[in-house]
Amino acid sequence: MDLTPKETKSELSQSKTTEQRLKFFMQDVTGRALVMMENATQGQQGIAMDLVQEAFISLHKSYADKAIDEWYPLFYTILNNKLQDWRRKEARRAQPFSLFKKISLDDDSEEILEIEDQQQLNPFDTLDQAVTIEEIQQAIRQLPVRQQQAFMLRAWEGFDTQTTAQIMNCSEGSVKTHYHRAIQGLRTALAHLNPHIGGSSHEE
Repeated sequence: MDLTPKETKSELSQSKTTEQRLKFFMQDVTGRALVMMENATQGQQGIAMDLVQEAFISLHKSYADKAIDEWYPLFYTILNNKLQDWRRKEARRAQPFSLFKKISLDDDSEEILEIEDQQQLNPFDTLDQAVTIEEIQQAIRQLPVRQQQAFMLRAWEGFDTQTTAQIMNCSEGSVKTHYHRAIQGLRTALAHLNPHIGGSSHEE
């Protein structure tokens, strides 16, 4: 499964038909999208695949005429919405008497840290070569879902803070906070594997 950040889109742009462009787009993004959904659903591969496939179908149905560059944020916005819908259904299934109660899933209302926007982070830059993809993925899976999303969208997909906020339907301050805490959480979770990482940073 491809966990590397997306490369240049020049190859995608060379395709002429919508089907060809969509095929290249799916090949480019599917691996990372599946990883994100598997993490968010605690390893439920079937659910993750369904969410990604549904997002592709919706993208093709509603935005087939858009440019390749526009597909990336659109796709992840659709995928985020489908994930949130699934999480709400799961929460209601776990709380059968909450039909008329508002289900709150996200922690965007938590205290927003006054921190500068952090530079793009390649997850492999600060980790020892001995740390495996599986160990990194397991550490990401332990993070709260919104921290997972902020980290994956910024570090793997390369979206800036503004675009990530639009995809996640939250403020830029929330994205910065989620991303900052995700990095701290990953450093803490993986510190025993690489003593050079050190503890969490204090950038508040």
